[in-house]
Amino acid sequence: MEDQEVIKEFLIESSENLSRLDRELVELEQNSCEPELLAGIFRTFHTIKGTCSFLGFTRLESVAHQAENVLCRLRAFELELTPELISLILRAVDAMRIHLASIESEGKEAETSDGELCRQMQAAAEEGKPASARPVTEAEAAPPRGQNGVADSAIRVDVHLLDTLMNLVGELVLTRNQILQFTSSQEGAALNSSSQRLNLITSELQESVMKTRMQPIGVVWNKIPRLVRDVAMACGKRISLEMEGAGTELDKTIIEAIKDPITHIVRNCCDHGIEKPQLRKSRGKPIEGRLTLRAFHEGGQVIIEIADDGAGVDVEAVKAKAINAGLLRAAQAESLSEREALNLLFEPGLSTARTVTNVSGRGVGMDVVRTNIERIGGAVEVASQLGAGTTIRLKIPLTLAIIPGLVVALGERRSAPRPGRAGSEDGVMHFIIPQVSLIELVRLEGGAARHSIERIRDTAVYRLRGNLLPIVYLRTVLGCESGEHASDVVNIAVLQAGDRQFGLVVDGIRDTQEIVVKPLGKHLKGLTCYAGATIMGDGKVALILDVMGIAQRCGEISDNNRERAHGGPGSTLDERASGKQAYLLFGSGPYKRIAVPLSTVSRLEEFPQSQLERAGGRLAVQYRGRILPLIPLAPILEPGAGDTASGRDPVQAVVFQSGPRTLGLLIDGLADIVEDAASMKQASGRRGLLGSAVIGQRFTDLLDLETVLSAGWDEWINGRSNIAQPDLSSLATAIGPRVQVSELTEAKG
Repeated sequence: MEDQEVIKEFLIESSENLSRLDRELVELEQNSCEPELLAGIFRTFHTIKGTCSFLGFTRLESVAHQAENVLCRLRAFELELTPELISLILRAVDAMRIHLASIESEGKEAETSDGELCRQMQAAAEEGKPASARPVTEAEAAPPRGQNGVADSAIRVDVHLLDTLMNLVGELVLTRNQILQFTSSQEGAALNSSSQRLNLITSELQESVMKTRMQPIGVVWNKIPRLVRDVAMACGKRISLEMEGAGTELDKTIIEAIKDPITHIVRNCCDHGIEKPQLRKSRGKPIEGRLTLRAFHEGGQVIIEIADDGAGVDVEAVKAKAINAGLLRAAQAESLSEREALNLLFEPGLSTARTVTNVSGRGVGMDVVRTNIERIGGAVEVASQLGAGTTIRLKIPLTLAIIPGLVVALGERRSAPRPGRAGSEDGVMHFIIPQVSLIELVRLEGGAARHSIERIRDTAVYRLRGNLLPIVYLRTVLGCESGEHASDVVNIAVLQAGDRQFGLVVDGIRDTQEIVVKPLGKHLKGLTCYAGATIMGDGKVALILDVMGIAQRCGEISDNNRERAHGGPGSTLDERASGKQAYLLFGSGPYKRIAVPLSTVSRLEEFPQSQLERAGGRLAVQYRGRILPLIPLAPILEPGAGDTASGRDPVQAVVFQSGPRTLGLLIDGLADIVEDAASMKQASGRRGLLGSAVIGQRFTDLLDLETVLSAGWDEWINGRSNIAQPDLSSLATAIGPRVQVSELTEAKG
């Protein structure tokens, strides 16, 4: 496909060049004393010859070469320009046109012989006496006749004209929205029919014009091979480059915005991602590193993956660098997940490079990468495996000019608006949330609206399916009166900001519509809450909300606030006093009802027996590019008890993350997920269990997760069990502040 695109471009460009040669040669015959005109004709033949040589079109190359020789003698004033000489060169142009037509229709050069023509041009160049040259007949010049060639189906248009056309289409979309809003409140079949027809035509015109602005990402990737070569040579490395999906198309504005971020990521991968040949050899890797660029469409976005097979990112080293740079405290670093630690790479001033080079290592660049990508509504994700490599994934919107958005209101009256007058009430302000940042909408009514939003220190939260969702009030963000007030209705837009989620409370939610993005004026550029503006159907201006800017301004994605909201190490027991939390209930051996906080669970998995592997009595499975140890839970809780889980097909595993280790506990089966406030009844004297509590109105054993994971890991590695007595303070942490450590001690006797 890529070769076909190259040949198509060659045919279009060469056809344009030949048409220009016809005109310029005739002009040269009339004005033989124009050296610039002669030089331009010579350069055109030279360009065609070079391209033919690259593509392997030898006959075309030969004709162009002989014509170039004649023109070279003319430029040196060694030949006299005569009508016979011009006719001979025009004959060469006609012959080249025949070959182009054959390449387009049959995929190869024409079978006609150009030997006589080439000999005549050679004689003219050497002797200065060209033979008379007959013109090419109509039949010879156009053999695929009656059909438009590829050159006839493509034209070159100045990009500024396309920008102007796009702006006009945007204005048409705005006018369409106004007409649709007006007709929705009118009665009349003819008017409604005409407005729907206008809507259809406008949508088709918008789609067609947007396609004219689309460019393949290969436009950006064309410079990558040279960049990789230069950086590899400067660093003394050998790197091979693979590129997939170069034909994936994006809007021209997006293409321009991602050039620098991609270039910087590639530099980083080459400089301190991929190791030097000697080090790779000592690690059992091929001495030549591999860098892969992939682009593809997914979920209405373009995904760009840049992956290397280098050393990977040392998460612990990243944490240490962040602590030294003052970006977080040691206690915070211990609680970070691998994904959160990798995201520290995008903090300003943080670099994992041991030495500063002329390529990278100063800690600037990756923060700019994230800023530039998020500015266009995209997102950046990092995945890395120590010793195996790193993958950076960019999620990019297809276009920025016209986007789908959700219309929300602020200052809405409690009474319902009149039909057809949505958004036109006095005192009501409208804002747009880009659809790409919207996850879902939540509406709370009655008692749920008054009591479901809780507070943990300074953070408002809402329990959404067992997870605490930080809440932000749009009124507060915009500096209006306090956003928190008693109401029978609360509208929450759940938004995605980078790798975080938060809820934005608004007064009213309208509908979705396609909006035309208008840039803000220079005097408003400093407002981080807005990404632009648009004109609504009633002619009023609505501001487009910058979701990432709102999140950063409110601190909802800062590690400190997030820890407090999720009851992490940065919080106290009183901060987790909101009562209920979600528990995962399952059975294992003689214990039919065991509970563990759902927030501690990474994933629930099922593995068929065919995927299980055993080595030295240890059970494991290949899981997401790594080895996942599988540990039966029943023998840990009840020494001497049989393993009732690993023989099932499929086996069921609860996957936990314990520091740098990922473990899978094998259970007999899942029972339920229950949201409840655990009420402690008694402590347990059994190893691996914290005690018993009433969850879901039934007695339930609480798993001592830290002890079980530590013992399971030790047994899997060393073949011995090391289960300590339960830590009573761990139970208080697990089920909340309603259980006092003193009560547990008394229960233990």
